[in-house]
Amino acid sequence: MIRLSHVCMEYPRTGLALDDVTFMLKKGEFCFLTGHSGAGKSTVLRLIHMAERPTGGEVRVSGYSSTRIREKDVAMLRRKIGYIFQDFRLLANRTAAENVAFALEVTGARSNVIRSKVARLLGHVGLASKAEALPGELSGGEQQRVAVARALAHEPLVLLADEPTGNLDERASWGIFELFRGINASGTAVLLATHDLDLVRKSPGVRLLELDHGRLVYDSAAVAA
Repeated sequence: MIRLSHVCMEYPRTGLALDDVTFMLKKGEFCFLTGHSGAGKSTVLRLIHMAERPTGGEVRVSGYSSTRIREKDVAMLRRKIGYIFQDFRLLANRTAAENVAFALEVTGARSNVIRSKVARLLGHVGLASKAEALPGELSGGEQQRVAVARALAHEPLVLLADEPTGNLDERASWGIFELFRGINASGTAVLLATHDLDLVRKSPGVRLLELDHGRLVYDSAAVAA
C-alpha cells in the first residue's frame, strides 16, 4: 500500500534529510518509525502525505506515485490518509465535536451525516461526554483523542502519527497507543513516528523501522525474514 523506493530528500538550506530510503508498509500493518531528532521521521511522513515530493526515488501510496500524481489528485489521496501531530492542531474556538466535524464539512458532507459520524467517532475514542468541551478545557490526552477522531473522519486506509505522545505523560501516552492498536485491529495501517523507546520496548511484535541521519539502518521485518 505504501512503498518508498530509494527515496532521497534534500533541502536547499539544511541539506540531505533522507538518503536512499526503501521500505514497504503493507495493508493493515502497524509500524514504529524511530530515530533521533532530525533523523528524518517527519520528512518520511510528509512525503507519504504528498505534502512534499522527494528529490530522488519514488513514493507510492495506494496506487499514486510521487513522480506522476497530479495536484488535483493529492486531495483525493489525503482522504485515504489520517494525519496526527504532536501538537494536536485543534481549532481553539471550536468544541471537540466541531473540530471533528470540520474535517467533514470541508468535503461537503451533509449535516445529518456529520452529526451521526462525529458522535460515533467521539464515542470510539472515549470522549462522548466531552463533545461540547473546548480544547482548552481538555487534558493533553483528551485533546490528542479529539485529533485521532478527526483523523479517522474519512475512514482512512492508513494513519500517520508524528510523535503523537511527545507532549503526554506516561499514562496518557499508553492510552493513545492502545487506541492506535484498536484502530489497527479494525484494519487501518498505522505508521507511528516516535523517539519514545520505552513505548517501543513495551510493544513486542510491532514492526520497527529506525532512521539515523536520514538513512534506514534497521527494519525488524527484514531481520525476521
